[in-house]
Amino acid sequence: MNTDYSSRIEALRAIMHEEGWDAVIITGSDPHGSEYPAERWKQVQWLTGFTGEAGDVVVTEDHAGLWTDTRYFIQAGFQLQGTGVELHKTRVPEQLLIPDWLAEHFKDADSIVVAVDGLAVNASFVYDELHGKLAANAIEHYIKSCPNLLERIWTNRPGIPQTPIFPIESGESRADKTEWLREWMTERDYDAVLLSSLDEIAWILNLRASDIEYNPYAISYLLISREEALWFVLKDRVEDPDSDKVLSDMEDVRLMRYDEVEESLNGFGKIRLFADKATVNYELAEFLSTAGIRTTFGTSPVALRKAVKNEFEIEGMRRAHILDGVAMEKFLYWLEKSMQSDKVISEWDAAVMLGRYRAELDGYLGDSFETISACGEGAALPHYSTPKTDAPLLKAEGLYLCDSGGQFECGTTDITRTVPLGPCTELEIEDYTLVLKGHIDLAMAVFPAGTPGCRIDALAREPLWKHRRNFGHGTGHGVGFCLGVHEGPQDIRQNMNSQPILPGMITSDEPGIYREGLFGVRHENLLLCVGAGENEFGSWLQFEPLTMCHFDTSILRTDLLTADETEWLNAYNSTVYETLAPLLPEEIAEWLRVKTMAIRANH
Repeated sequence: MNTDYSSRIEALRAIMHEEGWDAVIITGSDPHGSEYPAERWKQVQWLTGFTGEAGDVVVTEDHAGLWTDTRYFIQAGFQLQGTGVELHKTRVPEQLLIPDWLAEHFKDADSIVVAVDGLAVNASFVYDELHGKLAANAIEHYIKSCPNLLERIWTNRPGIPQTPIFPIESGESRADKTEWLREWMTERDYDAVLLSSLDEIAWILNLRASDIEYNPYAISYLLISREEALWFVLKDRVEDPDSDKVLSDMEDVRLMRYDEVEESLNGFGKIRLFADKATVNYELAEFLSTAGIRTTFGTSPVALRKAVKNEFEIEGMRRAHILDGVAMEKFLYWLEKSMQSDKVISEWDAAVMLGRYRAELDGYLGDSFETISACGEGAALPHYSTPKTDAPLLKAEGLYLCDSGGQFECGTTDITRTVPLGPCTELEIEDYTLVLKGHIDLAMAVFPAGTPGCRIDALAREPLWKHRRNFGHGTGHGVGFCLGVHEGPQDIRQNMNSQPILPGMITSDEPGIYREGLFGVRHENLLLCVGAGENEFGSWLQFEPLTMCHFDTSILRTDLLTADETEWLNAYNSTVYETLAPLLPEEIAEWLRVKTMAIRANH
């Protein structure tokens, strides 16, 4: 029995009994709807021990459950052992999501009280999903917002982080971006827009910070009216002259305290306000309602505008990927030579070495997420967390998977390479080839303008499907410009998302396969959507690979590749060599020349 976590859940139940709550919902997010929260808001991890990025918890008098998706099933199974917390699986056909589960669990109750940390749950979930499902099932209910409710039992809870602010060039000034948003407001007769999403705020202001690990954001709110911009940010404990100068030079933005957002909104009177219900937290949304502020909830226009990169950003992303490719090739060379010399290396040692190579690069700000460095059964976990101590040792056999990325002043990278460390089994070789085949088929796609990612997802899966294999995660996600490694609104996955893939969008291409207890394979590049011409049938689009790092061809089953796939792979590897060789030490450049030699289709 894991007494630490089970005792925390019992302490929460004691609060529930005292307050008269029938259920408590704890989410894995923060007041801004962030995918990756700061330490202060890792409430699910503190309560249950589950460290995955996507997980929500429900605690009732007789049940504690964690809801997470296919990426984390194996991980959650390990981490929840002995906690008394039951795994509830999402993104599967038989899924029963939290609102549905609550409706079923309390179907015989006269009435229920559901408590939520109103700061760490978005308004859309409460209004549209939770309230909607309970009301539809005729369950009388009261949803109580209890900000920071775990603070009563979470001693020494981390505070709100504060890190220095720094500016970046994006090819478009802050004034131009705010003017665009004001034009959008005027066309729809809004007086102001409230932005809660941290990446949208960073994009508008052309400012970055490090308040959240791996994410260059400042925890804040931004209110843009027709006359002024108010930035609610907490920076009173930052002692950095450069940061202070950036803030003092912001003549077009008025700085406000982070906790002044409700007071300031109240001072505006009966304005017509727009906010995004998917990122505004429930506590703030309830304030807007009780204060009588006429609020229209909808989808923020900033997400789509930010996703379509301008020419400056595109060129920056190209530079970032060339830089990143230099680090990756140095790392893969080091890894191969280390295996050949019987050097003792753990998964953690490899992750640290890759970080050192990235740290040598100009404009490097840090990693864009925690490096996944895995061999064997660890690689079978799509979001494996490499242990710092007692990490598994790499052996000169089988496959090694490394998923990593960097934040640069000129862009953000995300790359996965799976490489052989030595002799591989026939199953490893076949899976390796089929996943790469799917990656190539998506990368080669030509599709009509207006096509959403869900319509082309099958291109990456078909080679696996034909062999009755599949993977549970999405195939592609958007990537920001010196912003989040995950962004929308576009994606490439089986879920129905009507957002078209547009020219200028940058999206990942990362099919995989995971065999529990054995190994995993994933191949990932970032792709830029570009035009592919027009004719009598309409406008056409295609992808340009941005990632610059070779795919290892030494174990490929070439008989499984078509002539077109072989041609694409040879051309890609040749481009990688021609681009990176002049930037690499001579011995690594020669090694890369051999690694990228053309292969022949074997039919």
